[in-house]
Amino acid sequence: MTDALKRLSDEGVAIWLDDLSRKRITSGNLAELIDQSHVVGVTTNPSIFQKAISQGDGYEQQLTDLAARKVTVEEAVRMITTADVRDAADILRPVFDATDGQDGRVSIEVDPRLAHNTLATVAEAKQLAWLVDRPNTLIKIPATEAGLPAITETIGRGISVNVTLIFSLERYRAVMDAYLAGLEKAKAAGLDLSTIHSVASFFVSRVDTEIDKRLDAIGSDEAKVAKGKSALANARLAYEAYEEVFSSDRWAALDKAQANKQRPLWASTGVKDPSLKDTLYVDDLVAPNTVNTMPEATLEAVADHGEITGNTVAGGYDRARADLDAIKKLGISYDEVVQLLEDEGVEKFEASWNDLLKSTEAELSRLAPSEG
Repeated sequence: MTDALKRLSDEGVAIWLDDLSRKRITSGNLAELIDQSHVVGVTTNPSIFQKAISQGDGYEQQLTDLAARKVTVEEAVRMITTADVRDAADILRPVFDATDGQDGRVSIEVDPRLAHNTLATVAEAKQLAWLVDRPNTLIKIPATEAGLPAITETIGRGISVNVTLIFSLERYRAVMDAYLAGLEKAKAAGLDLSTIHSVASFFVSRVDTEIDKRLDAIGSDEAKVAKGKSALANARLAYEAYEEVFSSDRWAALDKAQANKQRPLWASTGVKDPSLKDTLYVDDLVAPNTVNTMPEATLEAVADHGEITGNTVAGGYDRARADLDAIKKLGISYDEVVQLLEDEGVEKFEASWNDLLKSTEAELSRLAPSEG
């Protein structure tokens, strides 16, 4: 069942699970996935935590204790989510040690309501790193305009970062620049660059969802031919940009100081369109030194019928440019689409965070001890 996952791992793709819950931790499921399915990392986001806590498995005792202490709902959410990340980090610690810190990582996101506030994002990143208190944590910072200087500042303080919600090639280059600037800042401060890691989460499926919707509205033969190609083209050109930046003279100076490359991470790899193969964003994005973070359904699909045939990114850059040019010729604005996706991404995470606060508040009220 896991031959395809092993082949994927052997090709230099780190397999991270895009999910976490207390039940997954306490049942031994996460340890099993690490042992049997080549999972070497975990990513979380507000939507994942909202789902986990609203389903309630394993949180009753902690919620009861938090209610007894009469903590605020904000503190309760942070205590619950950081506890899960800490426990997952401990389970993944042997992977972290075996890979010299490259994998065995668990990501936790800053409050998405801070996405457009640089100073607050940095403060939250520092707080989360302190709260979780595990070396194999990645703090997720969104790649908004306000997020870019926050990435530099956080990396400059020696805190490892997962940059999330990247949709455009232009913004991805800005993210890599922010990372290098952070490393240069850390180097100037005398920090050990070998201990600082980062991934850049480039979102995949949502690009096809939005562009294909517009292609359907156009409805021409050319539009039909262009469907299902934009997301892969976008991601492949991102990898081309990665290769360029991390072979530059600027990078060479940091490489000498034992810095780590910021790996591209393929996010949002669950296929939304049933007419496309369900392993598309795994099979067709195989390249060395990348991460693919998958929901469990995608992980199981790859294990069952994934077609891992070697590097499926190299050599595809001209085709990728042609595929993106094709949608432009049909009147679809790439810049408009990627900005819309970024805005929607922040809004979705804010909505999930607010839902998480509401459901947690209801649980705290239900479990509050009676007075007297």
